[in-house]
Amino acid sequence: MSLAADPQGVVFDEYGRPFVILREHQEAARVKGLAAQKANILAARSVSQVLRTSLGPKGMDKMLVNSDGEVTVSNDGATILEKMAVEHQVARLLVELSRSQDDEIGDGTTGVVVLAGALLEQAERLLDRGIHPVRVAEGFERACEVAVEHLTKISDKVEFGPSTTESLVQTAMTTLSSKIINVHKTKMAKIAVDAVLSVADMERHDVNFDMIKVEGKPGGSLEDTELIRGIVIDKEFSHPQMPKQVDGAKMCILTCPFEPPKPKTKHKLDITSRSDYERLHKIEQQHFEDMVQKVKDSGANMVICQWGFDDEANHLLYRNNLPAVRWVGGVELELIAIATGGRIVPRFSELTPEKLGHAGTVREVAFGTTKERMLVIEDTPNENAVTVLVRGGNRMIVDEAKRSLHDAMCVVRNLIVRNEIVYGGGSAEIACAQQVQKFADSVQGLEQYAIRAFAEALEDIPMALAENSGLNPILTLSSVRAAHVGDSRAFWGVDCNQSGTMNMKEQGVFETLIGKQQQMQLATQVVKMILKIDDVIISGQD
Repeated sequence: MSLAADPQGVVFDEYGRPFVILREHQEAARVKGLAAQKANILAARSVSQVLRTSLGPKGMDKMLVNSDGEVTVSNDGATILEKMAVEHQVARLLVELSRSQDDEIGDGTTGVVVLAGALLEQAERLLDRGIHPVRVAEGFERACEVAVEHLTKISDKVEFGPSTTESLVQTAMTTLSSKIINVHKTKMAKIAVDAVLSVADMERHDVNFDMIKVEGKPGGSLEDTELIRGIVIDKEFSHPQMPKQVDGAKMCILTCPFEPPKPKTKHKLDITSRSDYERLHKIEQQHFEDMVQKVKDSGANMVICQWGFDDEANHLLYRNNLPAVRWVGGVELELIAIATGGRIVPRFSELTPEKLGHAGTVREVAFGTTKERMLVIEDTPNENAVTVLVRGGNRMIVDEAKRSLHDAMCVVRNLIVRNEIVYGGGSAEIACAQQVQKFADSVQGLEQYAIRAFAEALEDIPMALAENSGLNPILTLSSVRAAHVGDSRAFWGVDCNQSGTMNMKEQGVFETLIGKQQQMQLATQVVKMILKIDDVIISGQD
């Protein structure tokens, strides 16, 4: 094949087809091979280092300020990474990793990123020794299978029921111990357990989270947080003189507005005389009265509407003793319909008594000296719908408390799905590390190095726990490791709370088995993906 070049430096073959070639500065800026892998590892590890200090019950919080000046304080891994402006393409993989753990398990979002960072650190050392990245990735995968299998062997089953929820509360307390609300972790754990058990289907081992509404209102203290057997909506009655409590409520749930009909064409209506105006006003009045009459004919004594209504309709509803709530969101409307057994009605003409929702009490609750009010719908036919009303000193604390309760509820859900636990404080990681080390002795070839490196990476979790608790990490890890060697039971861990015992079973520090297994599997998969990238090509870059 003969090639020809024009003065601009573009290369053509004998048929006149151009060859795409890289300019010199492009070739120099592009990183390939081992250099690319090391650059990717460095980027991912930098994200992991941010979260390392947030691991465990003594982990530090991070303050994140967005471009609008909005402040978020959290030590939840998924929240921190979501609000960080991570621009590096490989570092974003760790953000996705944390999100996957949050979506699937709901807890352990910090630990999974710290473990991935430790694996990448070990992988970098192996690459420096000349081991091919594919061999490293395969070794990590084999070691992960051994660790996950060993987790199943060292797990314990917990029994619980509607009256025996101690194990569920204890596991939820372990999750909440690293959160900002850990001072009230016992009460919060009980609220999380009660909320999940209210909506759980124990026969199918399933939990419908859509039936749990978490509502926050700044003011008061975290101790004022409560579980309400019903629905709470951040609205108030539309007229200040409407009654603040409705007993034996029969509510119509509407998605049509209390407004006169508007022409759907581009034509306009010109009114040239007073009599025409009065006729139009009379027609509007009649329209409003017809709508209110249809509501009354259905037997309803309360109106909940997705849309707004003007002052004329509002006054008419008040005069007819029909307390009303307007601008209720679509999701809340569906939840109210499910809880009260009502049907959402799109047109007034379709209102019938069978479509009304029922509730024992609907009351308006005021908070402190502020004008903020909320509606509480209680004693509903479907008792599965519950609301957790979170209180706190300011919006930041309320938001963090809501995230913490969500994590605790996810952990309780995981136990209902599969009632197996492993012990916390890094005990599961050390037990798995020792098992992986034993397995490495039976493996021949270069993969043995990667398997041993996986075991060392697992021990980085208890090391981080010890560091964050103000303990000497090397001494603490060696003493816990020695306890594991002397006793095959896998519940010796880092005493982060300095209670005087390393026995996690006595301390009551539990984690769900599926959460821990998911952590190891997801971290290994992401590390394997990063190791296999040897070139980053950004399209459209000059």
